[in-house]
Amino acid sequence: MPVTARKTYLGVPRDRVENFHGKQLVYVSWDHHLLFAAPFLLCLSPQTPFGDLVQKALLPLLQADPDAAAIDWRQVEWLKDNQPWTPDFGRSLADNGIGHKDQLRLRTPGLDSLYRVH
Repeated sequence: MPVTARKTYLGVPRDRVENFHGKQLVYVSWDHHLLFAAPFLLCLSPQTPFGDLVQKALLPLLQADPDAAAIDWRQVEWLKDNQPWTPDFGRSLADNGIGHKDQLRLRTPGLDSLYRVH
């Protein structure tokens, strides 16, 4: 059913980086792991080392998946903006070119226990 506004609608986006007090939003998803229905939404400082994003923010969230303990982080295939990408774990999010509301995807070939049909 169509809706007709009676006056001009002025939408104000509330997820602008200015509203996060020096932090930014980063989306992270794990391809072929359907236990997680949507990307994780992390709120982190741009100065957070990428390794901390993985170890302190992401890894605790992934523990519910039976494949999580078997992840070899050196073999993970990363995508940023749907393009293959190699992060530097010792550098910050900003230094890795990760900005507000960027989405990262990780692939773990061979680890797909909940994706395969048995």
